[in-house]
Amino acid sequence: MFRFASSSTADMHVGHLRIALLNYLMAKQNDQNFVVRIDDINTEKNLEDKNKEILDLLGLFQIEYQQVVYQSQNMKFHAAMALQLLHEKKAFSCFCSDEWLQKRRDEAKIANKEYKYDDACRNLPAELVIDNTAPFTVRIARPNKSVVVKDLLQGNISFDPDTIDSFIIMNQNKTSTYDFATAIDDMLSDISMIICDEKYLINTPKQIHIRNQLSYNKEIQYVHIPSIENEENFLITELLKQGFLPEAISNYLILISTDTPEEIFTLKEAQKWLNINTIMKNPAKFDIDILKRLNKAHLRMMDATELSRYVGFADAEIGELARIYLEEVDTTHALKDKIVSIFAAREIPDSFKEKVYIIKDVIVKAPYFETYKDLEEYVMKETGLTNEELLVPLRILLTNTEKGPDIEKIYRYLKNYIGEIVK
Repeated sequence: MFRFASSSTADMHVGHLRIALLNYLMAKQNDQNFVVRIDDINTEKNLEDKNKEILDLLGLFQIEYQQVVYQSQNMKFHAAMALQLLHEKKAFSCFCSDEWLQKRRDEAKIANKEYKYDDACRNLPAELVIDNTAPFTVRIARPNKSVVVKDLLQGNISFDPDTIDSFIIMNQNKTSTYDFATAIDDMLSDISMIICDEKYLINTPKQIHIRNQLSYNKEIQYVHIPSIENEENFLITELLKQGFLPEAISNYLILISTDTPEEIFTLKEAQKWLNINTIMKNPAKFDIDILKRLNKAHLRMMDATELSRYVGFADAEIGELARIYLEEVDTTHALKDKIVSIFAAREIPDSFKEKVYIIKDVIVKAPYFETYKDLEEYVMKETGLTNEELLVPLRILLTNTEKGPDIEKIYRYLKNYIGEIVK
């Protein structure tokens, strides 16, 4: 079983989506199920409707999942596991106040030392624990020996007991901490492999320690991949609003994360060759210009009728027209602006107004012409304008701009709309 864990306290950025894609593709590659977990136990910071947005985005990117787990539904299991650890003396109640702990942190900072909890409450007599009415957290006792993270990408990484520390697993309000909830939920979902960002490497030995103390014998395989530099600057919803296709975004995120046989590919094609050995160890930087190039390539590959829908039509002819304008733009938003402008009211420069109006009167009364050359010759004959005098005014009349792609190619797909355009 593979999983993608997403928090309902933050917007999804490109780093989150990359993790979802890689776990999904690896699940497909290994013929295993894929579960989505929404980490929603921090009720004070949960964003409204964020759960639905996460699932909607995964669906938009064609990431198929067999189950959705809400972490808040597992809180009773978190509490039960914490109680078990307390009974087995593998965890202890900690009555240290926030002020006291902050004082110790400040002292460590002044001494230029890394702060470690001093296990002040670990061996309190039972009567002091039972009779104590002060708020308390639950801490798991630090391990007796180093914890080794067996990473399939980075190799074995050892963490000594002091690095792991006696860390908090249950807060004073009796909600579980991130590491405790994650460790338990991965057990409950029978997760077999976790692909995650390397910034979470510091959390992994804690989660392994938790499962060890609970006598969970199944070994979960880990792959910690390098972070995407500047990833938080690129939110998925914003990229979609700007006119980037889900197919292109997926293509780019896989491209910068794995060794790919081709630069341009679909998600289904990636399923055939992506595996652990293709994942790259080097960090990547999100480059919007490369994404634009890939987006243009995917737009060009699109069926003409489907492409036309992105610019407000359902007509293969308009789709082919839009494909021509991909010479100039690279997002659906910019592409739509080009096509909408053709059908919009003209803003004619003063220097061309007289000729445009003369040409317009001729075209309104003209018969249907199959080719642009035939139209051009007819207009020149009827107006007495030369080819050079006609070129820019006629382009303005047909496309609402003085410059652009080959007018003959444009006319091929606009000829059935001339009456609507020239009005």
